[in-house]
Amino acid sequence: MHFHEKPNTYVTNVEIKVSDLHRSLAYYQEIIGFKVLQQESTRATLTADGKTALLTIVQLETVEQKSRTTSGLYHFALLLPTRRDLANIITHFRQSGVYFGASDHDVSEALYLRDPDENGIEIYVDRPENNWTWRNDQVHMVTEPLNIPSILVEANGAWEGLPANTVMGHIHLSVSNLAAAEVFYTKGLGFDIVTRYGEQALFISTGRYHHHIGLNTWYSEGAPNLGENQIGLKSYTLRLDNEVQADKIKANLRQIGAAVTDMNGGFQTVDSAGNVILLQF
Repeated sequence: MHFHEKPNTYVTNVEIKVSDLHRSLAYYQEIIGFKVLQQESTRATLTADGKTALLTIVQLETVEQKSRTTSGLYHFALLLPTRRDLANIITHFRQSGVYFGASDHDVSEALYLRDPDENGIEIYVDRPENNWTWRNDQVHMVTEPLNIPSILVEANGAWEGLPANTVMGHIHLSVSNLAAAEVFYTKGLGFDIVTRYGEQALFISTGRYHHHIGLNTWYSEGAPNLGENQIGLKSYTLRLDNEVQADKIKANLRQIGAAVTDMNGGFQTVDSAGNVILLQF
């Protein structure tokens, strides 16, 4: 899990907008295995370890339907500590009658779901980093069928919710213009490009992780930004190393014309596709 520790820049919390808080709370506790850290009338913060916020869900007062695809959340991704944890949650999903997709990405083994509001979720486990293949600073990733039987042999039937040391492994965003997103995330935020999928997807990270952030235009090329009253991503949080790095990133963002708003313990910005990012150190 060292990829999700300082000095790397990594995602800590994702905030999503939903239509029914109680329905979402039931799903995220009973199906995904979160615990409630804090709850208000229209907002709840969820945790795996009882102290660290990983997911925040906010109920909209008025829900505006999307007329077409927008930029925003493709999925957020929860990284489990071990392959046995993945096996146990697969068993749990099957016993609960939950539909899920599954892919082998070579660097990781992943499950894919959608919550009751169609927000995308990935739950995955990394393969050992010494088994990843790097060529010219690009990490080899594929999308192939997942060998679920080989995972299930490790199950011990002990699913008790998300393991305490689950982290927010990455976030994957739909953007309207990949070139503009590349400028924002590399020149503005300082991420390194680790994989390109043609001209439609980009994977970026710090510290040679396979990706802390994914960006794609698969369904969102030229799409409008997500509306304030539309279901989907409200914001996500990046952890920075220190205040010196934060000041440098703020200067870089201003240089490329991105908005920067100071806040307690960090600052806020908005990417080229309208996604709100909170940066804390």
